Amino acid sequence: MKNKLLTLLVLLLFNVNLSAFGKTTFWLGADISGTTELEAHGVQLYNAAGEPRENTQLMKELGMNAVRLRVWVNPKDGFSSKEDVLVMAKRAKALGMAIMIDFHYSDWWADPAKQNIPAAWKNYTYKQMKRALAKHTKETLQLLKRNGIDVKWVQVGNETTNGFLWPMGRAQENMRQYAGLTDAGYAAVKKVYPQATVIVHLDCASDAKRYDFIFDGLRKYKARFDMIGVSVYPYWDIDGKLETDWHGTIEHFADNLRRITKKYGVETMVVETGVEVKKPVEGKVILKEIINAAKNCTDGHCHGVFYWAPELEGQYPLGAFENHRPTVIMEAFTEAAEK
Repeated sequence: MKNKLLTLLVLLLFNVNLSAFGKTTFWLGADISGTTELEAHGVQLYNAAGEPRENTQLMKELGMNAVRLRVWVNPKDGFSSKEDVLVMAKRAKALGMAIMIDFHYSDWWADPAKQNIPAAWKNYTYKQMKRALAKHTKETLQLLKRNGIDVKWVQVGNETTNGFLWPMGRAQENMRQYAGLTDAGYAAVKKVYPQATVIVHLDCASDAKRYDFIFDGLRKYKARFDMIGVSVYPYWDIDGKLETDWHGTIEHFADNLRRITKKYGVETMVVETGVEVKKPVEGKVILKEIINAAKNCTDGHCHGVFYWAPELEGQYPLGAFENHRPTVIMEAFTEAAEK
């Protein structure tokens, strides 16, 4: 008791904000990597009142305090290149938003169904591949650092449920090489941003088996990581017959986060989520449940929720905009930010 009183007296003496003492930020964010491409095609976004808004500013107004930005190695049109990421990172910095960088280690989309080696790395040996991955990681982060950008989190791979850089780093056949490539990425991140949190990200957070497979393998081969990132998509879980309704996804992803937090002793975060844009009222309810579950299921060891491409319309069922305006789905973030 005496020690606690002394601590409070010291804080008061030095005018420390007591409300912030010991408080951990819960991050609310979105992956808005496609923003510059939309702008290049003349798309204007608006707030719910119909007033024109730049996407990063709009996310901030909706209650978000972070953004997630993907990086491709040599994209043919330049979008999601390291230079394009810098453009978006500068906008986020100007608004005081935290930044997550998501390395796909591909020239295009990387996910559980495809993890294609960049064309320039096609014929590399395993040693050459590790060097190339590390070089690309460092060069991208150094560009951001030179421009005064602080990076809070870095994903080494995107939804690497089956590894990445196939077939060399395919986890089912080459777990040791997948682990070695992951660790090379970890080391590269820490050389540029020693304090950044390095994330390994898998899909389908409600399926415990895939998490045990990957993280048991990474631990076996001594690959380093700081946080486990998860995707939570009730729509895809139901479509893939992994769940019968969205309630099952919420229950099982929360159970799995509690389990992996204890098993691996690391923090977690929902780095991707989304709900069906054609059902916005139900979608808001589901998203609120996802945010609440993430906040409460691990006693503070899950650090946030990021929506994937809310502004994307027409080609994807899980956006959150209609007529280039946010639907009521996005109110789940606004209401969470106000608590």
